[in-house]
Amino acid sequence: MINQLNTLIIEDHPFIIEGYKRVLDHISSNDGNLDFKIRTAKNCEEGNAEIEYAVHHHIMDLVFLDISLPPSKDRKLISGDDLGIKLKSLFPKVKIIIATHLENNYRLVNILKTIKPDALLLKNDLDFKILTEGVLNVINDVPFYSKPILKLVRQHISNDFNLDNIDRQMLYHLSLGAKTKELPEIVHLSQAGIERRKRRLNQIFNNDKKSDKVLLRLAREKGFL
Repeated sequence: MINQLNTLIIEDHPFIIEGYKRVLDHISSNDGNLDFKIRTAKNCEEGNAEIEYAVHHHIMDLVFLDISLPPSKDRKLISGDDLGIKLKSLFPKVKIIIATHLENNYRLVNILKTIKPDALLLKNDLDFKILTEGVLNVINDVPFYSKPILKLVRQHISNDFNLDNIDRQMLYHLSLGAKTKELPEIVHLSQAGIERRKRRLNQIFNNDKKSDKVLLRLAREKGFL
């Protein structure tokens, strides 16, 4: 009996999408019982539309997710993080493979904590063999990480860089030039709630000067912008 896996690729680089497709075709060619039904999206807007489509039409089995994606039109989904969290919420059994150019340890640990992907790979390390091995591992319920990621996991790195969607929304809109007084309307929090979160963000990023400019610089250095 053929096991058909509904597969979504959310990636904004066409050549990487084709690379994923070649790997999936190779796997299905070598295993007559596996078939991948593939859909693609190249930004947060399209990715969210595919997720909503899946809610009403089929189960989502496997997702290839990039983190650095163009945001949705309404700016509520600003990166692959938001899509990954939504996927896990709607499809608890979905397998998520994240491949990213991000290499900052703090950012990678935050991804591991918030999305809990089944595989986390660095694009700079990717080749046909590694990606094939990663997909096969994930399909068989075995986590798979690039070597630098595996080192992070083994070291059990713990830090306070556990930013949620609202934290990232605040940083994102501040980076676009929004004022603190404008944030309540944008992220739907009270002014007091905004101020509490900003104090926490300044603590997390060790921003002693408490200036937005410094906060954004530190967030950018850690890979959150």
